[in-house]
Amino acid sequence: MSVALVWVVSPSTKVLNCFGVLDSSTFALGHGREKMGRKQKWSSCCLCSSTEVKYSSTSGLQSETKFPILSSMVANPAEEIAVSSEQMVYDVVLKQAALVEKQLRTSGDDVDVKPDIILPGNLSLLSEAYDRCREVCAEYAKTFYLGTLLMTPERRRAIWAIYVWCRRTDELVDGPNASHITPQALDRWESRLEDLFQGRPFDMLDAALSDTVTLFPIDIQPFKDMIEGMRMDLRKSTYRSFDELYLYCYYVAGTVGLMSVPVMGIAPDSQATTESVYNAALALGIANQLTNILRDVGEDARRGRIYLPQDELAQAGLSDADIYAGKVTDKWRSFMKSQIKRARMFFDEAEKGVTELSEASRWPVLASLLLYRQILDEIEANDYNNFTKRAYVSKAKKLLALPMAYTKSLIRSSRTLK
Repeated sequence: MSVALVWVVSPSTKVLNCFGVLDSSTFALGHGREKMGRKQKWSSCCLCSSTEVKYSSTSGLQSETKFPILSSMVANPAEEIAVSSEQMVYDVVLKQAALVEKQLRTSGDDVDVKPDIILPGNLSLLSEAYDRCREVCAEYAKTFYLGTLLMTPERRRAIWAIYVWCRRTDELVDGPNASHITPQALDRWESRLEDLFQGRPFDMLDAALSDTVTLFPIDIQPFKDMIEGMRMDLRKSTYRSFDELYLYCYYVAGTVGLMSVPVMGIAPDSQATTESVYNAALALGIANQLTNILRDVGEDARRGRIYLPQDELAQAGLSDADIYAGKVTDKWRSFMKSQIKRARMFFDEAEKGVTELSEASRWPVLASLLLYRQILDEIEANDYNNFTKRAYVSKAKKLLALPMAYTKSLIRSSRTLK
């Protein structure tokens, strides 16, 4: 499983070993899969259409939804889980948007002052902690790191801190020591999370995030939800429907978008609702995670995991046995085409909102989006053989994507001038 950092991870990111972090203040880099935990779920933030969401026990999401893409993508919208999962995620989105709007209304007032950070040592460690986060991001997410340099110093430091925490979290169940991780270990990690949000970090890297959440309207829920995604990986190896898989993708990837929106910022002249920007961040996280899943089918199967909707596999005339056999057949090609189409629809919805971000954030987010979306092209170029071939974007294509992303990032400015 890998996690997709919604604006933080490049397609070639590698994993960190942080198992020891539960009992030590050290943070060691380890060897691992080229992804972030669950099916890599970290991406960028963008905007979906801003219609209202409505639910029905018989038809799931209706046409007036803030999640318009779901109404056409949910495998079995009549299932109760479809409504409960989407409603749960939507409630989190509403809460995050409300936090940002509250900060805008109370900017400059002495309200909701967060506790002072109690550092585990000298205060100078805080600067050192951010420097360490920067080093990790620069080494393991090179493309995105370059993009963060376009942000203001405060924002880039915050993104680095979020990136490192997510990476450490993901490594708990996807790293070299994952076989030793228990539900109790994740419970302890969540307790540490609660402490750092209260200004009581355990180590210097916790201190960087603890400082970050005092500077931006970041809520703890997406962080807790990511840990819940790790718990799912301990108890689940298959997913009955896309409804179940969607919730998993939210936990391990969509959450990163919600964490990052307050840091990335929304353009001052944006006419979009804060809620719709969060919806877009969620869409990109889901898109990136689905892309990771499709890219890593063979690798995951060798680990005894299948992150594909069981009901859709059955409808295509396929089974788990076919996945483990790893043969590319016409049935498999047809199935993969439908899965890739769904992922692209999420990317399309996400891209619509990039121009609503602050000017300094658009380029890195667009670059991340374009690069991740190209992985789907590479899967097609490999004739849908994601059993033994790993789809990756060449350096040349990455370089070409950067000026393209930059040009797209200027669209909003051009429209404003008109």
